[in-house]
Amino acid sequence: MAESKAAIERGLLWVEFTALYLGAPLAIAVFLPGHLLFEALAVFSLAGLGLLWCTGGFRWHSLVRGWSRLPWREIAGIALATLFAGLAILWFSSPNSIFQIVRNRPDFLLVIWTFYPILSALPQELIFRPLFFHRYAVLLPAGQGAIALNAAVFSFAHLMYWSWVVAALTFIGGWFFARAYLERGFPSAWVLHAVAGNVLFAVGMGAYFYTGNVVRPF
Repeated sequence: MAESKAAIERGLLWVEFTALYLGAPLAIAVFLPGHLLFEALAVFSLAGLGLLWCTGGFRWHSLVRGWSRLPWREIAGIALATLFAGLAILWFSSPNSIFQIVRNRPDFLLVIWTFYPILSALPQELIFRPLFFHRYAVLLPAGQGAIALNAAVFSFAHLMYWSWVVAALTFIGGWFFARAYLERGFPSAWVLHAVAGNVLFAVGMGAYFYTGNVVRPF
């Protein structure tokens, strides 16, 4: 009886996992208008926090612990890597976009740098790191497999941009963010995500990450 109940609970958890990390991003990418992205992210985040709360056993204070363990070299490294990757991509795909916002709207760049870490990076990190690794721990493969799966679903969550460039960048970024979360805590993952995102927008990669530019392939 106990084994049967455990199997049912595990099955339901798989259904929930699939709906949250595959079904929801697919529905958003196919049906949601681009201008409703932040509303969808807000609902997604609240649902994720609710699920994390229902799970039990999660130490909420862990979200604010670990600031003393920030990987400064890795933060600098991901900033430089993001800068050079963005420059290389734009050089071949959209040269006019390189540092476009720095040249034309530096004031707006400051707005992005202020609010992106809070309104975008933070809710994404809550859903794809604490929720993923805590609530669904029993479903995850061991070791690097869990990080790879996390990076894959993080990349898939950006399907709404319909871009292989975005898919590749978010997979690589997701790998580093997940590893930082597991090794150093939530603040490290959040800061790495915020820095990478802010550098992308500064270099001009908003050409790929701005929903207003999205063209669905159907």
